[in-house]
Amino acid sequence: MISESDTIAALATPLSASGIGIIRVSGEDSISLVDKIFHGRKPLTEYGANTINYGHIVDKNGHVVDEVLVSVFKVPHSYTGEDSVEINCHGGVYVLRKVLSLVYDTGIRPAEPGEFSKRAFLNGRMDLSEAESVMELISSGSEASYKNSIRQLSGFLSKKVKKIRAEIIHEAAFVEAALDDPEHYDLEGFDDKLVVSLNIWIKEIKNLIDSYHQGSLIKDGINTVISGRPNVGKSSLLNFLSGHEKAIVTDIPGTTRDMIEDRVVLGDIVLNLVDTAGIRKTSDAVESIGVEKAIKAQSDAELNLYMVDSSVQLSDDDKKYLSSFDPSSTVVLLNKSDLDSAVDIDAIHQFFNGYVVDFSTKSGDGYDELKTAISDLFFDGGLDKDRFYITSEQNYNCLSDALKSLELVQSSIANGLSEDFFTSDLYDAYRSLGYIIGEEVEEDLVNKVFSDFCMGK
Repeated sequence: MISESDTIAALATPLSASGIGIIRVSGEDSISLVDKIFHGRKPLTEYGANTINYGHIVDKNGHVVDEVLVSVFKVPHSYTGEDSVEINCHGGVYVLRKVLSLVYDTGIRPAEPGEFSKRAFLNGRMDLSEAESVMELISSGSEASYKNSIRQLSGFLSKKVKKIRAEIIHEAAFVEAALDDPEHYDLEGFDDKLVVSLNIWIKEIKNLIDSYHQGSLIKDGINTVISGRPNVGKSSLLNFLSGHEKAIVTDIPGTTRDMIEDRVVLGDIVLNLVDTAGIRKTSDAVESIGVEKAIKAQSDAELNLYMVDSSVQLSDDDKKYLSSFDPSSTVVLLNKSDLDSAVDIDAIHQFFNGYVVDFSTKSGDGYDELKTAISDLFFDGGLDKDRFYITSEQNYNCLSDALKSLELVQSSIANGLSEDFFTSDLYDAYRSLGYIIGEEVEEDLVNKVFSDFCMGK
């Protein structure tokens, strides 16, 4: 049976050949248990808090396993808020496994994924929104995602939510007091005052909710399909944006038969790229399956990069597909702009009224224009560097629930209902906002947040 009071340990760094590897230990007995396998100038239990101490890890026979530096942290000044130890070993795979095995032999159990951060939350070292940002920070794929995670880790969302909750509970408590003790608390003019506060709260919450779509794209990336007829340069584009030879490129039409995926960063924009088979009629059974997958991928994608070979005339298939594309989710790339052109942007605009970019996968011409086009489509011309973006679906849902409750209060006041009627809606808004920071705790919610964490964090 797993207990929150157990002493736990896990690798805090990847298990790979490197200069250093760190084993993190946390729990009431962490210092005394690690001391069983540590030989230094004096016992670990005699070292002060926040110290780094030189010594050796030894096995049960007293044989040296590794030369180490051991960091000691004591309550409450540690990541988890518990006594903690970090063993800094040499980074060999065998060495780390050997030392970790000795740690477990002392009675320390392996940590679950995210268990260190979960303990930090349970011990009040961070709230739930800050805990979520830890994993987002680790998985950041762009500068924008990184900066947004840092803002959340620094408490941007927490402070805003706590401020609104404090104001809501103050107003709800005043109503309760006035209803219980009307001689000392007067509700005259209270509705007008509350309306002013409601307008402020609703505006702030709506701003956060409105940021979610772009925030999810910052965090998760834009699901992007590269499509077009065979041999127009789709695989070359994937390789160019990836920076390596991800896809095989030949002059033979139909080389790409299945979908090839990669994740690339264009400035602040992350694209989850899928290179598809060239769209054409074919008698080849395998290629035909690839074409069917390509057509389905187009319909599922958030962004379609449709490539046209500008060195040859538009085909009937090109004209048909160009006419069918949604300009709000498509960028047409006129590839091979380094060659003599047989098609220009004006010709494309006869069939497609959206972004068209002259591009060359050989020279990179058009790269900046492609970034600008995508930024215009998905980020209104560019990310606001000073704005905080909601990236969690859970937070989005909680904010939406709080907004509905506050709008019900607005409606109640507008309809002249008495104050005791809408206090329950104020409490519902207060409760919904509390789920974001973990002050309204549900075990399933907490477990869901930490289930996506990596081992050792």
